[in-house]
Amino acid sequence: MEFAPRMSRFKPSPSQIASARVRDLQAEGRTIIKLTAGEPDFPAPDHAKRAVLDLMERNDIQYTPINGTLAMRQAVQAKFKRDNDLDYALDQIAVGSGAKQVLFNTLMATVSAGDEVIIPGPYWASYPDMVKLAGGTPVFVSAGQNEKFKMRPSELAAAITPQTKWFMFCSPSNPTGAAYSWDELQALADVLLAHPHVHILTDDVYEHLIFDDHKFATLAQVEPRLYDRTVTCNSVSKAFSMTGFRVGYAGGPKDIIAKMSNMQSQSTAGVSALGQAAAVAALNGPQDLLAERAANLQRRRGILFEKLNAAKGLSCDLPDGAMYIFCSCAGAIGKRGPDGRVIETDTDFTMYLLDSVGVAVVQGVAYGLSPYFRASFVAPEEDLIRGGDLIQEACAALV
Repeated sequence: MEFAPRMSRFKPSPSQIASARVRDLQAEGRTIIKLTAGEPDFPAPDHAKRAVLDLMERNDIQYTPINGTLAMRQAVQAKFKRDNDLDYALDQIAVGSGAKQVLFNTLMATVSAGDEVIIPGPYWASYPDMVKLAGGTPVFVSAGQNEKFKMRPSELAAAITPQTKWFMFCSPSNPTGAAYSWDELQALADVLLAHPHVHILTDDVYEHLIFDDHKFATLAQVEPRLYDRTVTCNSVSKAFSMTGFRVGYAGGPKDIIAKMSNMQSQSTAGVSALGQAAAVAALNGPQDLLAERAANLQRRRGILFEKLNAAKGLSCDLPDGAMYIFCSCAGAIGKRGPDGRVIETDTDFTMYLLDSVGVAVVQGVAYGLSPYFRASFVAPEEDLIRGGDLIQEACAALV
């Protein structure tokens, strides 16, 4: 079989190496503490599950419109107005099989060869591959720990060229949990206002997973003059713990939304009727569970943060949101483990943790910045405590 040239644009994710090793160790009977979760561990809301049962009992399970059921688009419309002060007409709303498909459709419908997409780093590993598949070129602008992993306006301005098509933005971020304040977003918006050829694609899936006194805001909300060139993407996956329902959505310019719908019509077509029914119930139902769950995650964040910062050679900051701590392992690079092997990269360090003490984390290179690793605090508190203690033991054994 001769494969399509587009497949040469992809490389296996570095995180696949650790995932394969976890499976091997588990097959050998090893107990592994996995601090790798990318999804909340709360149950889906009861009213969302009941909506699925009700739909099944009515046998109302047919193909759905490509751009979402009327009830789904109305629920999204109300959500954007309620939470983000954004007004979208029903034909300005797209519904996809998860936020990932919505992001993918946006890029596939608009990006051509030679187009550039600015991606602040560290970034979710799927962003650059989506851009490449669309034929575009990802342009990375990395912000380090000394910048609290947040891009500066001057860095954004320097990255913009005549070929820039999109600025792709996630706050709070995966993998760092960094969240931009209203004023920080306004400063970025001021740069974008000076470049009317640049469109904005925001990934707001961690909107409700935000901690301390941080307040979420999205770019089109902060700067209404960017509204006509912004696609605002979200989903029910993280906020409502409904990852398996696979329902994402976006609001944006009518012409872009229409092309996204055309793209989806020739791939997956309409989103599951059951998933949309559940999403409608979640978006229209009680919202108080969102703050309760964020408070629960904030408590678990504190447990893992204290454990990691107490480990020799590690350094991390408290994330503003999301579900992850992005931790520097610079102090471990160049040291040797008990078996004599040298820790040369963050991948080496994550494999050392996995092999020596049975704790799984994801290496920073997977997100475009080394030497770091991502540790998720979506785990039982006893696993966070035990996993943190084991990481401390592993770090203390390095010489």
